[in-house]
Amino acid sequence: MMHSDTLNSQQAGRKFIKRAMKAPLLEREREWDLARSWRDHGDEAALHELVNAYVRLVVATAARFRNYSLPMGDLIQEGTVGLTQAAERFDPEREVRFSTYATWWIRAAIQDYILRNWSIVRTGTTAAQKSLFFNIRRLRAQLADSPDGPLTPSGQSRISEALKVPIADVRAMEGRLSGADRSLNAVVSGEGESEWQDLLVDDRPGPEDIVRDQHDSNTRVKWLNDAVAQLTEREQVIIRQRRLRETGTTLESLGRILGISKERVRQIECQALVKLRDTLSERGGDPREIGLFDKKICARGITAISRQPAMCYHWEPNFQ
Repeated sequence: MMHSDTLNSQQAGRKFIKRAMKAPLLEREREWDLARSWRDHGDEAALHELVNAYVRLVVATAARFRNYSLPMGDLIQEGTVGLTQAAERFDPEREVRFSTYATWWIRAAIQDYILRNWSIVRTGTTAAQKSLFFNIRRLRAQLADSPDGPLTPSGQSRISEALKVPIADVRAMEGRLSGADRSLNAVVSGEGESEWQDLLVDDRPGPEDIVRDQHDSNTRVKWLNDAVAQLTEREQVIIRQRRLRETGTTLESLGRILGISKERVRQIECQALVKLRDTLSERGGDPREIGLFDKKICARGITAISRQPAMCYHWEPNFQ
């Protein structure tokens, strides 16, 4: 998303930068005294003096991000917010210069602003994507890899290794940076009335596909109901509990209910599956090809009905 400074904002920005550059530098001891005054006594004058002395650091940091097509004045403002946050949290007892500490806050504030405003679409939602966004151009320039075209596979691989991110993320970020935001309501050509959104592909199934799939699903449900109805009462109980529920009952639990051993339950189950397979084969060919059987194998090598409803095309048993 392109932004530009107006003439008035440019003039105001130059005045601000000149004033910032005239602010006196602080010695180490003075930095620490001002920080203690703010921390211990809430001295706002000390906080302002500390911040104003390092606005030049904000200007220098913001200048490094001018190539992201965002107003320089906005970058400086966001960097100043980061500088103020650094001044409020600075601990002089750590015995480090305030400029070293503030640099991280200033950079973080500017980078966060760029990620929020560079494009209408949110960019850099993870640490890896942020690293790619702010480093892929620099690394690409160092590689001198296809400056006027897409990255070569070797260039993508080298950037992936340098930043320790997947190659897929490198490709995705390259695609994001290669084009500007475009409205879907913009016309395709200057003379026509067609909009870009008219060219979007609808991945949803069409009416014919929906009707066909529903018809096939209903047919399979009927075949399966008919096949199960031909089993004995005990076989139906075992098949319903073991194969036609989302969570199948264990062999041991069924054995206690039916008063038989779990091995006998397994044998009856396999016999029932053979009957189902044969009945369904007579109605519609190979049950595995029409989605009624999955590739699970029972102890005797007989293909078993899936326990998952999705494998039965969302069939729900309606036995009494």
